[in-house]
Amino acid sequence: MRVVAVNTSEKKGMRKVSRPEVELKTNFGVVGDSHADGTHRQLSLLGIEDINYMRSLGADVHPGDFAENITTEGVELSTYPIGTRFRIGTDVLLELTQIGKECHSGCEIRKLVGTCIMPKKGVFCRILQGGVVRPDDSFAVVEEDGARS
Repeated sequence: MRVVAVNTSEKKGMRKVSRPEVELKTNFGVVGDSHADGTHRQLSLLGIEDINYMRSLGADVHPGDFAENITTEGVELSTYPIGTRFRIGTDVLLELTQIGKECHSGCEIRKLVGTCIMPKKGVFCRILQGGVVRPDDSFAVVEEDGARS
């Protein structure tokens, strides 16, 4: 499991742009990102597998196009219960706070292919311990809240 891309946007409603690295600020969000506000949705994550699924339906999409801050590989994020903790690299610790997000009515991707993955696949986390995140950093599930094998 790893980080594929890290993404930010200067304004809400814009696709995020992939960066060489991002700084996650504890209990706040991604430094320099328009969505950083200290709420329970401090950080958004989506798997490259879900982006590839949308590509298979004909959407020309890339990491950041679903407004996710971190694109992961090798972990099905939406299958973990709220409260699950994830570690990125050695420093960053996250806690899963929300699964899915309402797809707004003006969603370009939904208009193009008839569906969107964010309502079921995108997840949000609170940043328990911040740090710098880069593509190819390791991503691990460190603790699950509840029983799951």
